[in-house]
Amino acid sequence: QVQLVESGGGLVQAGASLRLSCAPSDSSNYVTGWFRQAPGKAREFVATISKNGAITQYSHSVKGRFTVSRDNVKGTVYLQMTSLKPEDTAVYYCASRPGRRETVLFFSEYDYGYWGQGTQVTVSS
Repeated sequence: QVQLVESGGGLVQAGASLRLSCAPSDSSNYVTGWFRQAPGKAREFVATISKNGAITQYSHSVKGRFTVSRDNVKGTVYLQMTSLKPEDTAVYYCASRPGRRETVLFFSEYDYGYWGQGTQVTVSS
């Protein structure tokens, strides 16, 4: 059973930065994704990173502003968020699943079996 623990959310002004952390219990064997859900909206894909950290992909809305990375020694995946906008306000979730290949990625929430509890990010204008 993978226990995901997220941290780093908060209330910031537009233009600020935040770094979210997600601690899988065995991150080197799992592909990790970040998703977010704003009030009244469906959960949406934000970013994903391969098991070895070499491959990443982002949604169009965050590309160039967010960076996903991982430290497999510490067993932690990060989402560095810069130039935050009010439309980034949401509950952010990390999710993970096993991956056979080192460079495989998954983009759908239905591909992931393990989820964190979510952390609130609020960006004021």
